[in-house]
Amino acid sequence: MRLSRGLASLTVAVALVLSLPYEAMPHARVKHGDPPLPPLFGTECRTAVTGSHVVVYCHNPYVATDRVRLHIECARWWDIDTDGDPVDVGPALTVRLTGRCWKEVRSVWISHQKVS
Repeated sequence: MRLSRGLASLTVAVALVLSLPYEAMPHARVKHGDPPLPPLFGTECRTAVTGSHVVVYCHNPYVATDRVRLHIECARWWDIDTDGDPVDVGPALTVRLTGRCWKEVRSVWISHQKVS
C-alpha cells in the first residue's frame, strides 16, 4: 500500500517539527522580575453636544467599578459651569449622564475614579 504524496509530505513535516530541540521552539519572551501589568480599568464614554444640552453614555467593560462624573464648561462668562454628581458604573453596565448650559457649551469632560 502506497501513501499519497500529500500524506507523505505531512508525515515528514510533522516528524521534522517534533524532532526540533526545545531551544528552537518558539516561546514567549518574558523577562524574569518584570512587574505584572496593572488590571484594566476605566469606562468608555461617548459624548454628544446638541446646542446647550450634553448627553454622555459611559460603558464599563472591565471588572473594577468606575466612578464617573460629568463636567461642563459653558461658553458665556455669566453662565454657570457644572460638575455632575458622581455615578458608580459597575462591570458590564452603561450609564447615561446629562447636563446643560443656558447658552453654548465650551467643553465637556468626564473624570474617572477607581472604586475600592
